[in-house]
Amino acid sequence: MAPEANSVLVIGGGPAGLHAADVASAAGARVVVCDAQHSIGRKFLVAGRGGLNLTHGEPVEHFPARYVDEPERWRDLLRDFGPAELRAWAADLGVETYVGTSGRVFPRGQKAAGLLRAWVRRSREKGVEFRTGSRLLNFARQENKWSVEFKTASDGFSVPADSVVLALGGASWPETGSDGAWPEILAAHGVDITPWRPANCGWEVDWPEELLARAEGLPLKNLTVRAGEESVSGELLVTRHGLEGGAIYRLGRTLRSLGKPCLAVDFKPQLTVEAMRERIVNLSTADEWFRAWKLSIAAIALLETMAPNDSHDRELAIARVKNFTVALRGPRPIAEAISSAGGVSWSELDETLMLRKLPGIFVAGEMIDWEAPTGGYLLQGCFATATRAGRAAALHRPG
Repeated sequence: MAPEANSVLVIGGGPAGLHAADVASAAGARVVVCDAQHSIGRKFLVAGRGGLNLTHGEPVEHFPARYVDEPERWRDLLRDFGPAELRAWAADLGVETYVGTSGRVFPRGQKAAGLLRAWVRRSREKGVEFRTGSRLLNFARQENKWSVEFKTASDGFSVPADSVVLALGGASWPETGSDGAWPEILAAHGVDITPWRPANCGWEVDWPEELLARAEGLPLKNLTVRAGEESVSGELLVTRHGLEGGAIYRLGRTLRSLGKPCLAVDFKPQLTVEAMRERIVNLSTADEWFRAWKLSIAAIALLETMAPNDSHDRELAIARVKNFTVALRGPRPIAEAISSAGGVSWSELDETLMLRKLPGIFVAGEMIDWEAPTGGYLLQGCFATATRAGRAAALHRPG
């Protein structure tokens, strides 16, 4: 490595930080990664508990719409590192990937631990240095370098660097180190921070105890669910607190914008109203109607406990099955959310993801104010932003 190589400090050992470190190292920089936890990649491991969803198999041109805001910026970022590049990256680590029936892309075996071990081992072999148990305190400009202060369990230290990549995560899964505590550090330097909000999270409902006794923990499948003017197809799960599941996760952004958040559920989107009438033409009781429509146990419980009077009238019952409304009290706490919205505003970042007010400091991953649905788009966003930030940090020349 040339002696004049840039020194890059990456703060955060999650997927965005690890990838930014690899990219900066490959571009010739001397790289140090600091993380507040005592092991690397904790959130990556948590994300892989139920099967590590790396990216999605749909055409890359569809991805920008999944991130909603800044579509042109996302289109540009994904040209650098899109789903094809992410799968090639995994293959280079010796991990084969495949597209599941849902279109999601998984590593063979679906687990994160093996992939993470291979990833960190390769990073070390390429010269990336890791310092765990080191929590960011602050940073200051000293001549043409940044001096970054950390604290450990016993003392503190500072690291000089030509450039810095911040990959401190969002505010969900705080037990992994992604505790959302960093905004005050950047705000003190004049950086505009959008407040945290839970994303991809459950929503609370005031269920009657009778409903919970019959339906808690049961799924609602093959639905169409609407909030405001937006509708999606998917599944829900009845929980003690309210509703979870992919359908409500995808509607979270819209629900947050409504003064009185409410879901409208079509339990049988595959059946027209006329088809429903035809199936029950010779039947006389609600039990017979529900069986004829092949409603799930959870759907029947909702209909019978939340709209009991409708079960005596055919047309009312049909209307309720096709448009069952659920008033929502609010989202579950952000600590329980799969991801978070909020963070560094896009307006604070140039095209290289460098903070305009702090030249030489770059931002990647969930620190930036973006959100995406589950299905591989979250990790893809972390890798794409890390690619841009890591490369730019390695090439940045102070002064």
